[in-house]
Amino acid sequence: MAQWTSAVGPAQLARQLQAQQPRPAGPGARKPPAYRALADGIRLLVLEGRVPVAARLPAERELALALTVSRTTVAAAYEALRTEGFLESRRGAGSWTAVPAGNPLPARGLEPLPPESLGSMIDLGCAALPAPEPWLTRGVQGALEELPPYAHTHGDYPAGLPALRQMLADRYTARGIPTMPEQIMVTTGAMGAIDAICHLFAGRGERIAVESPSYANILQLMRSAGARLVPVAMAEGLGSWDLPRWRQVLRDAAPRLAYVVADFHNPTGALADEDQRRQLVEAARSAGTVLVVDETMAELHLDEDLEMPRPVCAFDPAGATVLTVGSASKAFWAGMRIGWVRAAPDVIRSLVAARAYADLGTPVLEQLGVNWLMRTGGWEEAVSLRRDQARENRDALVAAVRRELPDWEFAVPRGGLTLWVRTGGLSGSRLAEAGERVGVRVPSGPRFGVDGAFEGFVRLPFTVGGPVADEAAVRLAAAARLVESGVGSGGTEPPRSFVA
Repeated sequence: MAQWTSAVGPAQLARQLQAQQPRPAGPGARKPPAYRALADGIRLLVLEGRVPVAARLPAERELALALTVSRTTVAAAYEALRTEGFLESRRGAGSWTAVPAGNPLPARGLEPLPPESLGSMIDLGCAALPAPEPWLTRGVQGALEELPPYAHTHGDYPAGLPALRQMLADRYTARGIPTMPEQIMVTTGAMGAIDAICHLFAGRGERIAVESPSYANILQLMRSAGARLVPVAMAEGLGSWDLPRWRQVLRDAAPRLAYVVADFHNPTGALADEDQRRQLVEAARSAGTVLVVDETMAELHLDEDLEMPRPVCAFDPAGATVLTVGSASKAFWAGMRIGWVRAAPDVIRSLVAARAYADLGTPVLEQLGVNWLMRTGGWEEAVSLRRDQARENRDALVAAVRRELPDWEFAVPRGGLTLWVRTGGLSGSRLAEAGERVGVRVPSGPRFGVDGAFEGFVRLPFTVGGPVADEAAVRLAAAARLVESGVGSGGTEPPRSFVA
């Protein structure tokens, strides 16, 4: 049986290779042989995630014709990649991309630092901000006032409190998506929602298509559930979705589920336009794939002139293809563990029935708090504060990184909480390791890829601003100097735990 889960055509690979900008050679440096340059180019595409791991490469003759080089050059490049562990081959099955066993598994990231450690270490691991007070306190106080009637019940509401389900349905309807409360299930955060969806739709061994890169914790959740992840690379520059590639993967791999973050993608911050949303839904419907859309960042649009596209579920009026996941954790506060699923009523009933064997329900007090905030207008006030803080932090961090690390490249996102940074050819894993030495914690790119991709990236969240953002950039520059000097480069495996 073939070990590849997707394929890269010769013309597509040739375009990607020819688009690469070679690094300037130093004085007296010799030009590498053609096969070596080709092998290096393919390896870089894999490590950056632009060619997924387990993607079938073109046959030697096909790629040679597309690149107008000799077949001997391609054969030598493939052999070099096999020797280095970046290519595997089998007679009759072809050759497919891989990552050497010694590379770090991108399973997790960095656990949040305890408060007592924040004085000596700047934590850029978690994309989460402090609570937008006074609205957290007011929401809790409002919840306490409304708690007594619920205290006289058993307290188990597997689908969620009826009042909050109605509130969430009304909010979707106000966005132009007619929704009934029977289409809503309240969950324990977005992670709880996606975990329930995976267990219902994708049993062990099922394929799930994911963006490459994607949200680290969701990738690990899916791995733990036994899913086979099929990465779909973002378009050139990581700024948008490659719809031809999505159609190809959905058609060829036939995944049971596909997971996307169309609104301020984590980690790149990209925003899918309406045409991309429409095409993605059509492709999923044609392939029989259930599309799970993560909207946890949707309310964090930071530029005032930005007109938000319609939700992805707007292009699925029958409700048979798109499952939408929302959450209070990013827009409001990570400690408010309230999430939800919007889906067809029969899907919600199945999710609720399966919940009896999981967590039974979501805490009543927190549901009451979110409902109070949404009913009184406090939610909008709190999210507005959150946007202001994230915008200030984003601008401060962008300015500081550009000043201290001018060779690092990134696109400034128009929303969300994360900056996806290409590190000027440095190893993201080694930068994470060196950062621990100089007092800054940062998740490396491979956390957000499948099987070691994106080694040349780090993710920087908008969690610090002002002088702290300046100091974070100074420490990152110090970590970069350590990596460039070879200090601490004996291993590439950073700590594995949690990344928000």
